[in-house]
Amino acid sequence: MAQTPSLSERWQSLQARIAAACARAGRDPAEVRVVAVSKGVPPERIAEAYALGLRDFGENYWQEARAKLDALPHDIQWHFIGHLQTNKVKYVVGRFALIQVVDRVSLLQEVQRVAQKRGITQSVLVEVRLAEAAGRAGVPFEDAPALIDQTLRTEGVMLQGLMGVAPDTDDERTVRAAFQRLRRLYDALPAPNRRWLSMGMTHDFEWAIEEGSTMLRLGTALFGARA
Repeated sequence: MAQTPSLSERWQSLQARIAAACARAGRDPAEVRVVAVSKGVPPERIAEAYALGLRDFGENYWQEARAKLDALPHDIQWHFIGHLQTNKVKYVVGRFALIQVVDRVSLLQEVQRVAQKRGITQSVLVEVRLAEAAGRAGVPFEDAPALIDQTLRTEGVMLQGLMGVAPDTDDERTVRAAFQRLRRLYDALPAPNRRWLSMGMTHDFEWAIEEGSTMLRLGTALFGARA
């Protein structure tokens, strides 16, 4: 029976694959940030990833993330990447370096309200829906420019780019086309707001790199399949 790769081995393999994809695209691997998706991952495993040099971790649920934020090193950059209910915003603003899931005006307004109340500026990404499958999060593509414009004009909030999840398919052409649409929208942002183009997960991150991603969200590829 094959031995399960260690976390260190998985990370080394990922770094090699990222470097190879960057080479194919004529890009510098330093341009691509990895967010380790730690949903369902216990704090001791996150600490192991931290010891390997990872500093960005993504969580989907405040209830799960809460204990991790308190237990792990304070220089970790936490990213909120799951659906964010308006009534949970007060727990997330100021605790997470980047909220990647702003997809509606009501959420944007609540992030602003809490941030201004606390005297801080919260960094966010606008999440754009790249597939029309039922249950998909993100602002519909045709409505994205209006939400982006409002986010740019919202005090207490700093737009740092866009996030998207590719269609759930193995068809390379379909996935690349979705990434290309998001890239064009990203390229239209004002220069100060073009920091993170968050696209690419375990099954499609190499295509995402080749299409211009600057931030990958990798869970299974790093930590293995969840129990």
